[in-house]
Amino acid sequence: MSFKIDRGLFKYDFIDHHAILCIPIDADVKDIRKRYLKIARRLHPDSSVTASAAEKQLANELLSKLVNPAYEKLSGEAARAEYILILSQMGRRLLQESASVELNTDLAKQLAGAPNIDHFYKSAIAKIAQTQYDSLQQVLQVIAQVSELNLVYLMRNGGKSSAAPLPTQTKINSDTSKPNTASTPAPAPAKEDSVVEQYVRRAQTLIDKNQFAQAKVELQDALKLEPKNSHCHSLIALVYLKQNQLKMAKIHFDNALKLDPNDQIALQWKPKIDKALGQQPSNPKVTTPADNGGKQPDKSGSGGLFGGLFGGKKK
Repeated sequence: MSFKIDRGLFKYDFIDHHAILCIPIDADVKDIRKRYLKIARRLHPDSSVTASAAEKQLANELLSKLVNPAYEKLSGEAARAEYILILSQMGRRLLQESASVELNTDLAKQLAGAPNIDHFYKSAIAKIAQTQYDSLQQVLQVIAQVSELNLVYLMRNGGKSSAAPLPTQTKINSDTSKPNTASTPAPAPAKEDSVVEQYVRRAQTLIDKNQFAQAKVELQDALKLEPKNSHCHSLIALVYLKQNQLKMAKIHFDNALKLDPNDQIALQWKPKIDKALGQQPSNPKVTTPADNGGKQPDKSGSGGLFGGLFGGKKK
């Protein structure tokens, strides 16, 4: 059985492990473990002798496919750190897109306008947790409701971190669609620039640790804020290159050079990509699979380009 949830953070192709366990986003490891053990006991096949075979099977699948993976992600130090990083990124992204965010539950709408967001949020989460897994047939709807609360909480906290006092509330409850920059025109661009710089710094750190998927997310978010940042295009091109996605790397190196013809990273590596793809720099339409026995050249494993770029074997 597959479990599909399309509300809250799940709507953004993200697995909301906090919603699955029904714990606040800032829950510590002890609270996470305590909550997990309580749910695990509830869903264990031997927990209810009166449950039907179908209910026991559903409980077992909820435990194995949702609850256990959520606990594994949130209990491991490294995995949890990466996950929290993604959550913070989503908060900033949601803040930028708050005018288009749709809320389905009254509780989430109330949280969007609550003056004391932390108290309202944690009280609501604690109340829902009391009965979250009582009705196994309703579990997914409850998880979706919690995830909407997490979405609003992240979005409003993202606003605070970006020093935008209350625009999130007005965006959700009115027709205002642009960030509240009119009253403070000077600070806004500087804060946007600092956010992009933070994205780039984190991305560089992740690249150094070979965590390319997370680095790509950071750079994609940076490009949403500054789509004409040549350095971001060059860095994400390097990430695609490391992942053997030469065509995507070429696209971003091309963009970098269009924006800044003197971009050193793009100048250094774009000619090598053009050569690896078997095409001249000025001819982007030459096809390559036929020249390589039907295989994509970026997955051929040839050592010349990648060995020289990423410190592989040197001849």
